[in-house]
Amino acid sequence: MKRDDIHWARLDPVEGSELSKTRPCVIVSRDELNAALPTVVVCPLTSVLRPKWRTRLQVRCAGHKADVCAEQIRTVSKARLGLRLGTLSKTEAVALRTLLSEMYGTP
Repeated sequence: MKRDDIHWARLDPVEGSELSKTRPCVIVSRDELNAALPTVVVCPLTSVLRPKWRTRLQVRCAGHKADVCAEQIRTVSKARLGLRLGTLSKTEAVALRTLLSEMYGTP
């Protein structure tokens, strides 16, 4: 399980307005952590595109447009992850890291 890989992930059960069901998620945690821990940090993908939302990044996943929901970042057990669907392009990966840094980094 590598950073920038997209896997199916079982996100249920959820609370409140968390994204639910089994959906593609991109791994955003560093490979060193992914190798050492039983969990990974992911951002779920959705087919509901919101191009004006500053918390979303449009990518291609399995030939379809999808939004990475950076505002829904979460830590999940590796046991929740299933089939690998692909990997973000270099451009998408850099854009996602920039977005996450802007959202959660230090000012």
